[in-house]
Amino acid sequence: MTAPGTDRDPAAGGRGVTAGLTAAEVAALVGGELIGEAAARVGAVAPLDRAGPGEIAFLAAGRYLSYFHASRAGVVLVDRAHRAAQPGPATRVVVDDPHRAMLAVVRALYPAPPREAAIHATAVLGAGVSLGRDVAIGPRAVIGAGARLGDRVTVMAGGFVGDGVALGDDVTLFPNVVCYPGTVVGSRVTLHAGVVLGSDGFGYVPGRAGHEKIPHVGRCVVGDDVEIGANTTVDRGSVDDTVIGPGTKIDNLVQIGHNCRIGARCLIMAQVGIAGSTRVEDEVILAGQVGLAGHFTVGRGARIAAQSGVTMDVPPGATWFGYPARGRGEVMRAIAAGYRLAEIVDDLEALVTRGKSGSD
Repeated sequence: MTAPGTDRDPAAGGRGVTAGLTAAEVAALVGGELIGEAAARVGAVAPLDRAGPGEIAFLAAGRYLSYFHASRAGVVLVDRAHRAAQPGPATRVVVDDPHRAMLAVVRALYPAPPREAAIHATAVLGAGVSLGRDVAIGPRAVIGAGARLGDRVTVMAGGFVGDGVALGDDVTLFPNVVCYPGTVVGSRVTLHAGVVLGSDGFGYVPGRAGHEKIPHVGRCVVGDDVEIGANTTVDRGSVDDTVIGPGTKIDNLVQIGHNCRIGARCLIMAQVGIAGSTRVEDEVILAGQVGLAGHFTVGRGARIAAQSGVTMDVPPGATWFGYPARGRGEVMRAIAAGYRLAEIVDDLEALVTRGKSGSD
């Protein structure tokens, strides 16, 4: 099914399709002020610069006004500062926070597909497995002996839940997720395709005969309301547990080493690498490709900018960047000093040149 006025399929991503919403229904849904045609109907969302008459877009910042002026969107969610912006789509819904309003609209236009609680004939369940209510287990999934799955758990095709693993209520494992034996996952957790929880960490004792592996006997423990992106790995602890705090969101392709402690409500973005025994306190943001060396603490609320390399404790609330990472003020002073040094070098070269000319 294609939304009116567009050649894009609103069901993309495997979500359901609705009959769309009128502008009046959008305004009621988000508690906004409707300006324009109440009967204008939208069946999909799109960016301002590509939206057509049957689609809804949003404007949340002045830097996108040029897109708004040329937009063909059927309805636009706008903040109060741009309520009367001209030119632009005539039908608009004025709200305090267009991002949050669009979230409600997306959920209404793209409902999650119906979920069938069933165990596929090719799934393998070990001895002593405990299943909650309305569990769904997909093709060729394996549930190990003594594993405990809470209510409304979904394990999609090829998932592996090892011996003794505990999954809370409303947990979703997308295809090919692996939970090694002993892993503990809280409730309302989403693990995207290819996530691996509880594998051994990278620990060896060097010796003349080679590197001797350190046995890992700790667990991987994931708190409630965590989401972990595709192909991310979280190692089990060696002698302690590796812990991911409640409400933390982790992007794709992240590596978290053994014995790490990640606090609550952190945001960890793509390709971050966290070495073993690092402590990341609550509400920390690690931007893309940040690297954390092991055995130190990143304080609560700290922000680490993209591609920074951190090798020491970071104070709470600090913003660090660079390699090696330092506080923002320190780095900016060093950069400014470098520019001044370049000017001094030019002056010194000019003096040397004049000196040589004089001696000739």
